[in-house]
Amino acid sequence: MSKFTYTGKDKKGNKVTRTVSAADRFAVYDIARQNEHVVDKVQSYSRFHLKKFLNIESINYFISRVKTDELVMMTRNLGSMLEAGLPLSRALSVIERQSTNPRLKGIVKVVSERIQMGDQFNEALSQYPKVFSNLYVAMVRAGEESGGLSEALQTLGTQMERSSNLKKRIKGAMIYPAIVIVIMIIIGVLMMIFVMPSITDTFRSLEVDLPTTTTLLIAVSDFMVANTLMTLVIMVGVVMGFIYFLRTKIGKFIFHWLIIRLPVIGTLTRETNAARTARTLSSLLGSGVDVILALNITKDVLQNVHYKPILEEAATRVEKGTALSQTFVEHNKLYPILVGEMILVGEETGQISNMLEELATFYENEVERKTKDLSTIIEPLLMVVIGGTVGFFALAMIAPIYSISDSIG
Repeated sequence: MSKFTYTGKDKKGNKVTRTVSAADRFAVYDIARQNEHVVDKVQSYSRFHLKKFLNIESINYFISRVKTDELVMMTRNLGSMLEAGLPLSRALSVIERQSTNPRLKGIVKVVSERIQMGDQFNEALSQYPKVFSNLYVAMVRAGEESGGLSEALQTLGTQMERSSNLKKRIKGAMIYPAIVIVIMIIIGVLMMIFVMPSITDTFRSLEVDLPTTTTLLIAVSDFMVANTLMTLVIMVGVVMGFIYFLRTKIGKFIFHWLIIRLPVIGTLTRETNAARTARTLSSLLGSGVDVILALNITKDVLQNVHYKPILEEAATRVEKGTALSQTFVEHNKLYPILVGEMILVGEETGQISNMLEELATFYENEVERKTKDLSTIIEPLLMVVIGGTVGFFALAMIAPIYSISDSIG
């Protein structure tokens, strides 16, 4: 007789795990049926089984993250299955089996169980705010209340996909200059530590007056050579300190203010925020969400702190009876004039959701075009920065040579 461990469910649906003695695996199923259990998995019993000490599924769950693309695919598939007539619990079961992400699989499983216990879909999703945003939960709730959950999910999937694509295009435009600047800094540090000392010894042996730029470079090089570890610590500290500063309230305020007012980048930032505002409001209002709640959710979606007060003001004024367009018209330094005008047309025609969707599409196309043009602008600017840096080092090295030649002459 051998020992086997089986996992399954009892007649009430509760999960059970039993270790039994049986002649073979087939006998295990007979024992489980006698105990009124439904078997999911049978494995040979091992006294020192690794899974007793390490729950691999739990570890994978906590270390994995749900990516935006995975959430978009899940939302689209779920909407399609509901539109085809599948019950929500059945559709979630399919999503759970198809998913390869341990965290998403686990979340969908719990959400499905809560729905079977009688919870609303949006209530179950709201328990995972790091995965399902306020926008997601609000649109699902609106879809459930209106009886159009499949349409709400399809709209949500489209909104999330376009927002993700917009973010990817902007990040893609910034990767190239970031890589070039980082490489320049690394090469500069290596030159100061390994190349500059040999040149410094030559200049000092000749005992001539050195230009200020050369003296400065020598001083920096001497410090880096004598305190290499401290230099690395300082560099890491500066980077970490800068990142921390950007996460503080005052840091965000200053950085976001600067981004809005930079040439070219500022225009791109304003149009990006206009596209996100219009796309989010269009999706929420089109799904039947109250305009006040829609404005508050949109405020949370936007990252720039200077746009949040505008949406708060718009919600307050709409609640008092003021037209939504008026707030956007008055803040034309942050929102392009077209935003307020299109919302006004939507209010007059009763098609505000459609107008916002057209506005979002327009600015998304504008941002896509300008991010492509941005690379043609960034490249010559980088050439100027690189040329200026190389020129500074060259002059600092060549100027002493001329001084030495004059002294010899």
